[in-house]
Amino acid sequence: MRQGEAAKTQPGDGTLHVLVIGAGFGGLYMLHRLRKAGFKAHAYEAADNVGGTWYWNRYPGARCDVESMQYSYSFDEELQQEWNWSERFATQPEILRYINHVADRFDLRRDITFNTRIVAARFDDASNRWEVETDKGELLHAQYVVSAAGCLSTPRLPDLPGLGNFKGKFYHTGDWPREGVDFTGLRVALIGTGSSGIQAIPEIAKQAKQLTVFQRTPNFSLPARNAPLTDAQIHHWKSQYAQLRKYAREETRSGTIYDFPVKSALDASDEERTGEYEARWQKGGANFMHSYNDLAISEAANTTAADFVRAKIRETVKDPAVAEALSPYDYPIFTKRICVDTEYFETYNRDNVELVDLRKKPLDTITATGIHTADGERDFDAIVFATGFDAITGALTSIDIVGLGGRTLKDKWSEGPRAYLGLISQGFPNLFMMTGPGSPSVLSNVIVSIEQHVDFISDCLEHMRRAGIDRIDASQEAENEWVAHVNEVASQTLYPRAASWYMGANIPGKPRVFMPYIGVNVYREKCDEIVRDGYRGFVLRDERAAASVQPAAE
Repeated sequence: MRQGEAAKTQPGDGTLHVLVIGAGFGGLYMLHRLRKAGFKAHAYEAADNVGGTWYWNRYPGARCDVESMQYSYSFDEELQQEWNWSERFATQPEILRYINHVADRFDLRRDITFNTRIVAARFDDASNRWEVETDKGELLHAQYVVSAAGCLSTPRLPDLPGLGNFKGKFYHTGDWPREGVDFTGLRVALIGTGSSGIQAIPEIAKQAKQLTVFQRTPNFSLPARNAPLTDAQIHHWKSQYAQLRKYAREETRSGTIYDFPVKSALDASDEERTGEYEARWQKGGANFMHSYNDLAISEAANTTAADFVRAKIRETVKDPAVAEALSPYDYPIFTKRICVDTEYFETYNRDNVELVDLRKKPLDTITATGIHTADGERDFDAIVFATGFDAITGALTSIDIVGLGGRTLKDKWSEGPRAYLGLISQGFPNLFMMTGPGSPSVLSNVIVSIEQHVDFISDCLEHMRRAGIDRIDASQEAENEWVAHVNEVASQTLYPRAASWYMGANIPGKPRVFMPYIGVNVYREKCDEIVRDGYRGFVLRDERAAASVQPAAE
């Protein structure tokens, strides 16, 4: 950009070029790229500091399930080299320290307003601007809006009968008190055995007098085998970060490097297969799910992996009835988010831990003193809800977003989310969605996906500025074709077989649609091809020029 060019392109009426929603990993990098490109940009964050998901999720045991040397930004080589992770799988406090380091290093806080939630956004067709409202009643104007609100940022508290009657304290893992919670000597109930529950249960059990886990659906979980990082492991990554990052982005389905498979599970003998599973089980982490190349597409192959994990549960949990209740049978392994744990199944061998299977003993009501199920009432001092999020779409539909013709995004998505490349939903011009539905998002190392989307959006805005274009939308045809393609890819796998939050199944009334796109590498190729083809499928117009054209006199 020539000197002075940025100043010439600034809106002259106080309007922002770009308003960014959120200051987690996505919002921070988006702000950094926009600032470097000379755009007038500002981010709004509901919390009092940066961090996004890692700000709110402070529950005991919170830890990333992607290895820390890969769960970090790649856009700045000096940043990669100067930061040192301490463990194979980083804890929430360490990740939050990293995000704060990034915010300080690039001086990002001066363009962020904290303690401010975006509650509404309306597109004005005449001015080609977004009018955005905060929870403080402030009205903001921006040419473009980028949502970096996150895929897992809208906690779901189940609508349980009697919840308002409970006299004790209750917590949600996705909105944990900043000061922490001391459960020492308390009778604690925990509802939910997804990823956050599986991480929290072993830690709460160490404190509580009694921990009762209420399980709705059992989950497969793999041992993390977490350990401090060695100097050799750190050197392996730092000495070849550029090559490894490129490989993760362009050659892998998840954006994460694992020990990848070379053949079908059905081509291995029983002895060979058991040996492979055992080796990966002992190594720990999600490497297990890459043992063979057909575990996500072949039910017969998948069953071999599921049987192995169920055998491990029976081997670990001493009470056969509890082991059976903890063993999933009604969906293929890996079709729900695979959990990575530290002594989760072992925790059920503790004398102070009880499992209540809600399939056999349904929850009737929350009472003033505890929880009543089909087999009676149990009293508690505290209840922990590990009940997940309104994933992928919830952060957007919780904002009153109004596009062309007065149509709301929530209404458009009432039968399932629709967005071209997961980036723009037709009829909502100049609104970009980072890691939105129809992109790899939660089926990837999300920082890899975040960086790709930030780069795509920033490059697109720079292209539009050079070309004198100030409106971008998706064509209806392109959006329809992309949604069909996302569904087609998913239908070739076992993923739709599970009632997972990938499908929106954890939210009553939410449409059952498989939301993520499977394949980081393929998705990147398609995005690059679309850009090379002149942003095929997007509708780019110079609204200023269009407004200056007057109809001919009769």
